[in-house]
Amino acid sequence: MEHLRIVNETLAGERPADEQTHAAVAILAERLERLKQRSSLFAEIGFSPHVKRLKPQAQAMALGY
Repeated sequence: MEHLRIVNETLAGERPADEQTHAAVAILAERLERLKQRSSLFAEIGFSPHVKRLKPQAQAMALGY
């Protein structure tokens, strides 16, 4: 739940979109993908547009850009 809190606080403007935020987004994306692989019930579930805007930044940071 810590990862959700970090992302929520970032989206609310309570904390910067820092490395910890991007790591939290990456972890949540990985968990969502695992759920989608386990069950088709999760196939249509995705992130909000606001979180999607954070996601490319998180991927770039993970790759070292």
